[in-house]
Amino acid sequence: MSTVEIVPIREEHAGGFHRTLDIVARERRHLSFLEAPPIDATRAFIRDNIENGFPQLVALADDEVVGWCDVRPKARPIHAHVGVLGMGLLPAFRGQGLGLRLIERALAASKRFGFHRVELTVRAENANAVALYRKVGFELEGRLRDDVCVDGVYGDLLVMGILL
Repeated sequence: MSTVEIVPIREEHAGGFHRTLDIVARERRHLSFLEAPPIDATRAFIRDNIENGFPQLVALADDEVVGWCDVRPKARPIHAHVGVLGMGLLPAFRGQGLGLRLIERALAASKRFGFHRVELTVRAENANAVALYRKVGFELEGRLRDDVCVDGVYGDLLVMGILL
């Protein structure tokens, strides 16, 4: 397997990020998306992150995006100190420590950005992700029962947070 480089996202990564997001979303097991948003919305998301300095990293293998981790602020002024983390990896790149590398870099960038707290939600049955988040210091803060429904099947979301 090729060496994987982790870099801040650039606009030229938009197509690869969109493709990777779509693949992970269509697994219907990890994200709040069931498919990627339109490419124009994805480009706008990336541009907004770059222009505002919000942490967004991509993992590149042979210059192709194979994963990402981003942290964006919550919407309301009283939460300006809080970032919300999202991440994903293509299936072939899971279980090799890449998620740990991505999230550690993203949390360091979040601290430099000025976030005091980072939070996320994760599906309760996603044991690998929960273990990763705990490994870097996230703590379980709550459970949203039956908060997800995919293909008629309900599932719980866990709320996790870390103070930087």
